[in-house]
Amino acid sequence: MTITPTPLQGLLKLCPRQFTDDRGRFIVTFDQKLFDQAVGGTTHFVQDNESTSRKGVLRGLHFQLPPSAQGKLVHVVRGSVLDVCVDIRPSSPTFGQHFKQLLDDQQKEMLWIPPGFAHGFVSLEDHTVFAYKCTALYDPAQERCIRWNDHDLGIDWGVKDPLVSPKDAAGGGFNERNWWPAT
Repeated sequence: MTITPTPLQGLLKLCPRQFTDDRGRFIVTFDQKLFDQAVGGTTHFVQDNESTSRKGVLRGLHFQLPPSAQGKLVHVVRGSVLDVCVDIRPSSPTFGQHFKQLLDDQQKEMLWIPPGFAHGFVSLEDHTVFAYKCTALYDPAQERCIRWNDHDLGIDWGVKDPLVSPKDAAGGGFNERNWWPAT
């Protein structure tokens, strides 16, 4: 597995080795020992999630507040997405910056998104299956959403009129900061 840091501290791109022959393909999508070495500590995943989306569906930008903040290891099982991560750690030197990555079922790249990031993606194909491992359980009381089209973040999602849920459409603005607890 090749592990590459991104410009946002702690956010990692992982590319697993693929073994192909006339029977098909084999990939190790998770190895606890290699993963813990990459992130510099022990990570405990407690929930796996999977979503299926049609082309043009945008999900995000989601996160959970401490103490339920989630780290996520994400990848595409089928199809492709433009994945977006926003650093929302107030003390981070890259606070408010975002990182975009194409994830698809051919390259099989993954992203490790540590706690303190808002996350979202837009499906680029029908029947896209997106999977993620989480370090904390879903906690609706701590769940928050930043508007996907927030002017201050200026994210180019590459789509004009994505299909978003009412909850995502009603997300807060990044600079409103009403989504983050007072420090």
